[in-house]
Amino acid sequence: MTTRNNILITGASSGLGKGMAIEFAKQGCNLALCARRFENLEKLKEELLSINPKIDVYIRSLDVNDHDAVFEVFDAFKADMGTLDRVIVNAGMGKGASVGTGYFHANKQTAVTNFVSALAQCEAAMAIFRAQNNGHLVTISSISAVRGFRRAMTVYAATKAGLTSMTEGIRMDVMNTPIKVTCIHPGFIRSEINEKVEKVPFIVDTDVGCRAMVKAINKEKANAFVPSWPWAILHWVMRIAPASSIRKMS
Repeated sequence: MTTRNNILITGASSGLGKGMAIEFAKQGCNLALCARRFENLEKLKEELLSINPKIDVYIRSLDVNDHDAVFEVFDAFKADMGTLDRVIVNAGMGKGASVGTGYFHANKQTAVTNFVSALAQCEAAMAIFRAQNNGHLVTISSISAVRGFRRAMTVYAATKAGLTSMTEGIRMDVMNTPIKVTCIHPGFIRSEINEKVEKVPFIVDTDVGCRAMVKAINKEKANAFVPSWPWAILHWVMRIAPASSIRKMS
């Protein structure tokens, strides 16, 4: 396993991004963290340095929907740290409603943030990795990428399917080079995106989910479904399950 000392995480001010930052801090990694809410990043930086005073933590405000800023911020972090060993494309949102019910604006917002802005982050990261001839790109997809879902998850699931496919294409592009590409598919993990959702199957707390995600990221495999129980098996079942069964999950 390659040692990745300098790690950039987007959407790091809360939820899965924050949880992963905490786990990587425990492992002694230097962190470059960005999100829209700078005050949350300042608090997180203090928390991380209290966990491990030996690491460096850099923070910058970033709205990933400002695509020019994505490139500027990534390049600035690269200048701060000298090299970027790993970039985790984590920023995302889950707004939305059934298509045709008057919520196009919310659905469009999710589509742009979760796919077009993820592309911007991948472009910025891969430009740096290609110049270095080294690095590890990680995209955070979802278990929902394997099938279509209804209601609020219709567009969300579609963006994650697109992200999984795009990640595979990037991986093929740099196959047999020192650049590695991983797509993580979390199952249902409690975070800000789903805090209003009452009943979902196999949901785990944020810290449990983030530990599983970081463990999978460090293995640098092409794809990972986490936590591995039950999702490593269940994602195969979901692919062939009747639509009526999938309907009950959303």
